Amino acid sequence: MVQAGKDMLSRKAYAKINLGLDVIRRREDGYHEVKMIMQTVSLYDVLTFEKAAAGITVTTDKDELPGDENNLVYKAAKLLTETYRVKEGVRIELRKNIPMAAGMAGGSTDAAAVFHGMNELFGLGMTEQEMCRLAVKIGADVPYCIQGGTALAEGIGEILTKLPDLPDCPLLIAKPDIEVSTKYVYENLHAEELRRHPDMDGMRKAVENGDLAGITKRMENVLETVTIEKYPVIREIKDFMKGNGARNALMSGSGPTVFGVYEAEEKAEAARKLLEREGLAKRVFAARPVSRKEAYG
Repeated sequence: MVQAGKDMLSRKAYAKINLGLDVIRRREDGYHEVKMIMQTVSLYDVLTFEKAAAGITVTTDKDELPGDENNLVYKAAKLLTETYRVKEGVRIELRKNIPMAAGMAGGSTDAAAVFHGMNELFGLGMTEQEMCRLAVKIGADVPYCIQGGTALAEGIGEILTKLPDLPDCPLLIAKPDIEVSTKYVYENLHAEELRRHPDMDGMRKAVENGDLAGITKRMENVLETVTIEKYPVIREIKDFMKGNGARNALMSGSGPTVFGVYEAEEKAEAARKLLEREGLAKRVFAARPVSRKEAYG
């Protein structure tokens, strides 16, 4: 966090990847029960908060991302203002770097940054637990994004168990020139018909033991059964990364972003250059895991 003054401050909003994602079942309320291990990565948006006389104003640097009440940033600010009866207004400027509709929780992490930013700016005194309880009203991924780091997420994603930090390793993140609807993916996933499920318990043990090889060999995402069928380029990117030095590669969330885990910086950088040359992805990023402490102090 970078503070610019008493009435203004800035926050980084870090993206996430899913090291593993399983869907257990579709619940009677229509939500899906999941089991996944999430990881914060060093790709982030920046939000700047400034006190105002009244009202909520959200501006963004993307024409396709309006700052109205459909934006999760606005929704989070409104929820906090109403819940804590904040008398002053707030101006929020959002600078996007995380790809949108990409399976990296870009909107959720921006909303999480609003909780952290307004909590500090207005002295709301919220604990992390209080923020998470309120944040689930905005979206299932928001509580995780408030916490950050490495975590097991269960329920609809809101039941969180903190895990030890992931061993440091180079990551390559690639988003093809498509957008995927999370709603479409879940509507077309038939959890009861899945032939196999990821070994999430084994991955959790590998994380707890700091065993990167054990983590990477268990990387699996059941949502790929829907998304890759519709967008084969996702498999092409995965195969490209694995064929160019990655320990393993996986689609994050509902996609279409793919990430690869590498042993050495040189291998990741060589693969990044090759991937950009191949033109399989619109945007390619070099990244690393980010710990809870690094992300949110």
